[in-house]
Amino acid sequence: MRLDTAAIRRGCPNCEIADFHQLCRHQLDHFRNAAKAEGPLVVGCTQEATLFGNEAEGGSGKMDFVNLRETAGWSVEGAKAGPKMAALIAVASEPAPAYPFVALKSDGVILIYGRDEVAVEAGQLLFDHLDVTVMITKPALIAPPATTSFPVVKGTIRNAKGHLGAFELVIDDYALPQPSSRTALVFETPRNGLTSRCDLVLDLSGGTPLFPAHDLRDGYLRADPRDPSAMLRAVLKARDFVGSFDKPKYVNFSAEICVHSRSKLTGCHRCLDLCPTRAITPDGDHVKIDAGVCAGCGQCAAACPTGAASYALPPADALLHKLRAMLLTYREAGGANPVVLFHDSQHGGPLIDALARHGDGLPADVLPFAVNEVTQVGLEAVAASFAYGAAGIRFLLRAKPRHDVAGLSQTVAMADAVVGGLGFSGPRVATIETDDPDALGEVLREIEPAPAVERAATFKTVGKRSDLLRFALHELHRVAPAPTDIIALPEAAPLGAISVNVDGCTLCLSCVSVCPTGALRDDPERPVLKFVEDACVQCGLCRSACPEKVITLKPQIDFRAARAAPLIIKEEEPALCIRCNKPFGVKSTIEKIAAKLEGRHWMYPAGDARLNAVRMCADCRVIVMSEQQFDPFAGVPERASPRTTDDYLRERENKR
Repeated sequence: MRLDTAAIRRGCPNCEIADFHQLCRHQLDHFRNAAKAEGPLVVGCTQEATLFGNEAEGGSGKMDFVNLRETAGWSVEGAKAGPKMAALIAVASEPAPAYPFVALKSDGVILIYGRDEVAVEAGQLLFDHLDVTVMITKPALIAPPATTSFPVVKGTIRNAKGHLGAFELVIDDYALPQPSSRTALVFETPRNGLTSRCDLVLDLSGGTPLFPAHDLRDGYLRADPRDPSAMLRAVLKARDFVGSFDKPKYVNFSAEICVHSRSKLTGCHRCLDLCPTRAITPDGDHVKIDAGVCAGCGQCAAACPTGAASYALPPADALLHKLRAMLLTYREAGGANPVVLFHDSQHGGPLIDALARHGDGLPADVLPFAVNEVTQVGLEAVAASFAYGAAGIRFLLRAKPRHDVAGLSQTVAMADAVVGGLGFSGPRVATIETDDPDALGEVLREIEPAPAVERAATFKTVGKRSDLLRFALHELHRVAPAPTDIIALPEAAPLGAISVNVDGCTLCLSCVSVCPTGALRDDPERPVLKFVEDACVQCGLCRSACPEKVITLKPQIDFRAARAAPLIIKEEEPALCIRCNKPFGVKSTIEKIAAKLEGRHWMYPAGDARLNAVRMCADCRVIVMSEQQFDPFAGVPERASPRTTDDYLRERENKR
């Protein structure tokens, strides 16, 4: 492949650039010398990373590897890929923060769940390696073993939860075989509702999977019992699940800023709706995430409006730093109008390699950007990419994704609304769903050239995803071709306003009491409801708390909101205590209460001075009642017998 060192030097002006023909062979001494030098070292080869790593042992600096061959050089447009190579080197040079791990421990206790002799055969293959129990659901005729090497029982799994090292199953129709079984296993009287715990589950039942997104559940193995090779692969895989395992803790969670619930009212439930493995469950005012079940799709973090759930591989700010380095370096190296291709390493990486080895390779203006999961990418990354100078964005997905990608679809819909509203013409954000490298290359080559922003933003920031999102959107608005003040967004957007039917609002301020971000505010001096749009995360708690049901959410972005004063939604005259003149409520509400009580309740006859207590503050009301020796039970109409349901029904019928 051709190396455009001039373009790389333009993109990396403060670096020493050296190119070689066979650095891993007869020019290896050059690498050894570079590894001994001070400062970080980036090697544009991943194929021989093991060799270089061994040769660099004892080196003094940090060393990173980047694949310039399959992603840039091996392409029919490889001669124009110099700016891309510089951009990829810049990405590799950006530090990646460390992330935490979750320890999973398996003692090798496995339940093999099947329907026939296939499950027993799997048990025979595993009992020398694992602690095996075979459970047959609705069993056919199964020959009794000559020697009992492991238990074979009957049962049906009603419910399953857990993960590698911590599965818990609820079993119905459970029964042990009778030792006297002769031609076929005969089982004892069954029992329901038993609980079984194990480290591994091998499902050979051929029925519905025990878990959603079952391919992502660590420790749960499933194979078609009619496919002997599939069963054997599952058995061989199960043998390796003994010991301690470190699993990445994909999502960090801060319960104190979660806006799921307040006062037993449900607000935000985006993460609950999107989690494909059901690792997220309600837990009082917030949710909780089971790190052992979480498969790392990242959709909860991409959708979380407050940043309570934040992705760790890498964090959102580190991801933006890499995008910034890539896109700004690409521009400095002479590139123009790049398309960012987000892909994962398990599916997208091999697809790009195959396209490079057996096809035309990636176009020179397509910048591949590897992430742990494509669905982890949120709106903040899309907005920042366009602000940094991207002309388009594509997300590379499997033809049949391993889990639901509804969260990514929401991100694409929001991004379309934002970039379209800011004057970016044509389809700028889309997904590519294919397992065929040739189809990938064809789609990428058919992308119509579109201009990027004339003046790319250069901001670099750190913080929570919610803050990054607002900052990135405002920077994009600043450099956009046709900036506008307000853009309507799709439902579930984390930005927006509220609409209040002021005629029905009583200024009870229930919405203010539950608002977790301070977007809704009151005033201790007067009855007023204020709204700060820049603080609203569209959690919906105000809508749930409103007793009059007059609040609706209005997803949008108003680029003036950060500088706007609080908006007064409704304001009324305060009710002044008739005794001390202290404000204590809303005048219209107090007068409505007095009008409803006067002459219609036995405690408040028409024209009675007792009604004045309603127009007093709480302190004065107590004082007056004490001075007048008010007896709330005086004058209570006597009844010959307790009121019954029939009494209420009769009164209701009379009113009709």
